[in-house]
Amino acid sequence: MTSVPVHLTMSPSLCIVAQGAKVVMLGSEVLEYDPARMLVFAVDLPVAGQVTRASQRDPFLGFRLDLDPARVAELAARVFPNGVPRPPDDRGLYVGRATDAMIEAVTRLLDLMGRAEDADLLGPLVVDEILIRLLRTPIGTRVAQIGAPKSGVQRVAEAVSFIRTNFAQPVTVEEMAASVHMSASSFHQRFKAVTSMSPLQFQKVLRLNEARRLMLFERMDASDACQRVGYLSASQFTREYGRFFGSAPTRDVARLREEGFAPSEADR
Repeated sequence: MTSVPVHLTMSPSLCIVAQGAKVVMLGSEVLEYDPARMLVFAVDLPVAGQVTRASQRDPFLGFRLDLDPARVAELAARVFPNGVPRPPDDRGLYVGRATDAMIEAVTRLLDLMGRAEDADLLGPLVVDEILIRLLRTPIGTRVAQIGAPKSGVQRVAEAVSFIRTNFAQPVTVEEMAASVHMSASSFHQRFKAVTSMSPLQFQKVLRLNEARRLMLFERMDASDACQRVGYLSASQFTREYGRFFGSAPTRDVARLREEGFAPSEADR
């Protein structure tokens, strides 16, 4: 059994599957993860996720841990006392093998969550253990970039924050680059290497996702949502929305309501 793709923006995080399988789509990239493979987001990324293996008997079960850049930096300095080796690339999304030690640590953390006093006292220690074990895996040098202030990943993360704050405004690539003190050409190249999208494509995806949220959960009509997210042309909005989500705005939102993603008119 598979689910329909769900579009959302993921913050830096570690994702582990306990049961089933899932794919995440970022631009033209499709990454699959399951109990043997873990997924890491290094920056905020607008992705589509889809469960590819699950059933009523064996539902999809997953775990997500948000990654604090400051804490990652502190622990990376201890894991790599002589400096973090240069990673092979600056990608913002990657898959690595889920080690037995990592799974055992996650299991202990989940067990602690059922006991409030233990969770408060011991939970942070187990989270640190998970991060240390993550940093010591083959993808650890990439994870370390999340907390490195001068890394390419961190500079793109700052630009992503700027774009998310100003996504409804007519911001140029030059302005995006200036926000992180980079030339437009270098910024464009680095941004695409990390996010698999150009800066303007990234901005468009954020706009479309926000428009969908406004229509679905705040019951805004398509024309108002179009203007709210920065589109000057309703026809362009409808055309790009249809290409991205597979159907026109009104039809897409009606389908999502029928599938239970938001209260229907009858529930109001």
